[in-house]
Amino acid sequence: MKNIAILGSTGSIGTQALEVIEAHPNLFRVELLTCHRNATLIVAQAKKFNPNVVIVTDETIYKKVFNALDPLKIKVYAGIEAVNDAVQMNTIDMVLTALVGYAGLIPTIKAIEAKKPIALANKETLVVAGEIIMKLAETSGVPIFPVDSEHSAIFQCLVGESHNPLEKIILTASGGPFRGKNLDFLESRKKEHALKHPNWVMGAKISIDSATLINKGLEVIEAKWLFGLQTEQIEVIVHPQSIIHSLVQFEDGSMKAQIGLPDMKLPIQYALGYPKRIPSDYPRFNFTDYPNLTFEAPNIEIFKSLQLAYEVCTSGGNHPCILNAANEIAVEAFLHDRIGFLQISEVIEKCLEKVSYLRTPNLEDLVNTDLETRTKANEFIN
Repeated sequence: MKNIAILGSTGSIGTQALEVIEAHPNLFRVELLTCHRNATLIVAQAKKFNPNVVIVTDETIYKKVFNALDPLKIKVYAGIEAVNDAVQMNTIDMVLTALVGYAGLIPTIKAIEAKKPIALANKETLVVAGEIIMKLAETSGVPIFPVDSEHSAIFQCLVGESHNPLEKIILTASGGPFRGKNLDFLESRKKEHALKHPNWVMGAKISIDSATLINKGLEVIEAKWLFGLQTEQIEVIVHPQSIIHSLVQFEDGSMKAQIGLPDMKLPIQYALGYPKRIPSDYPRFNFTDYPNLTFEAPNIEIFKSLQLAYEVCTSGGNHPCILNAANEIAVEAFLHDRIGFLQISEVIEKCLEKVSYLRTPNLEDLVNTDLETRTKANEFIN
């Protein structure tokens, strides 16, 4: 029995993780749930799964959640510092970090310091501070199990291959809702268009990131740190059917791929249950249903954010932190109709030009870089 902490339990990954846990009550138990402001859903989740602790980071909803759960003897706290403290509880066996964006960084660090195995669904943690995180995990003896479908695929392909060096990895991308479209078409796209992902059901932020293809760029940076690669060893290929979740190529030229229907519960379950594969009743892939699997190169001239991500993956330092912070502000502005779709990459590019570059930042430097970039991005938008 593993006691699981879910950071971001009301989001897409968090709710699907709870479905996995519910399906296997003999293997998993919920110890900690956190959310930002979705009081109604987290109360319902807590009543169903009876965790030891619930934390809301938006303190304005604390009283509502406390009043609902205190009669059930569920401890309720508020604020991000409470999350940072709670992930260190000795009753937790694994932490699933499903927070959105930069918010996942410090709680993940605290969990690693407390030697908690990490199921990582928050790619921004490695984008912002990959070198710091991986060194800390190594010195703490903490395993990091990727939950992103692409990185889970790479991880699965590498099991049993530790003695065989990689030549490269190939991350597959669906292409998002705007695959094949030109700049004139994208100029007029609104949030309701960008949120309609063709294959995956995701939260608003990651849906927009998938539409700009920066999500794939963030995954390139994440893969660099997870698998100890150079930028030139990471290739992105557009695969509209989302059946091949990613591939690895070895030095002899042979390749391995992980294949399955697009369902995030599969990589979540794999991470929570590793090294054991847990039986499931999820729909099975049938080759005759997909007689044609297609592939194409991403258009980095149209989807400039992907190109910017490749550039900062190479330059390193605090550049990935700048890219991430600028993107978070730009996406939020786009979701509130303050900027157009194509302006998202423009805001990122301006921030990379204006925020000072640091080659070897420490954690404090990255925190300051994040704050400075958000200020600059808002200035450009306003």
